[in-house]
Amino acid sequence: MQTLPLPFRHPRLLGLGLILLMALSVAACSASPTPASSAFSDPNDPADALPLPDLAPELVAQGQELYLQNCASCHGAQGEGQPNWKEKQADGTYPAPPHNADGHTWHHGDGTLFKYIKGGGAGMDIPNFKSNMPAFENTLTDEEIIAIMTYLKSLWPEKERRIQYEATLNDPIR
Repeated sequence: MQTLPLPFRHPRLLGLGLILLMALSVAACSASPTPASSAFSDPNDPADALPLPDLAPELVAQGQELYLQNCASCHGAQGEGQPNWKEKQADGTYPAPPHNADGHTWHHGDGTLFKYIKGGGAGMDIPNFKSNMPAFENTLTDEEIIAIMTYLKSLWPEKERRIQYEATLNDPIR
């Protein structure tokens, strides 16, 4: 004769188990989507997109000033980057890329961008990756790096900002 699992042999445990199962089912069905589920939204469809975080004007202005002082010499005063930025140089590095919509900065989440600015190219610890990007950990505070990142976001059209925001929500570097 087959023995039933423990909950089916004790009516009180069976009832408690069913109540728990029903409560979990109701909670799962009524839960609002989490940011991680936004990976399936369409950045081209405003009805499907998450609301973008506001870019505080004072933070954008501070970031622009810091960008001009610390970044523009390589990345250009308007974020235009260096010529031929997609072409590898003789030393295995690439010229500084644009930070406007023409570049690829907006493909990366905030955690990755923050780590790259703070630790430079070498701080990314990517095998076979060479970069001339210097580390700014001894030059800029965390708040100043965030201000620069906010300024960069102000250079991007809405579509690129949405893609970057989704990348931030799914960025493994936090």
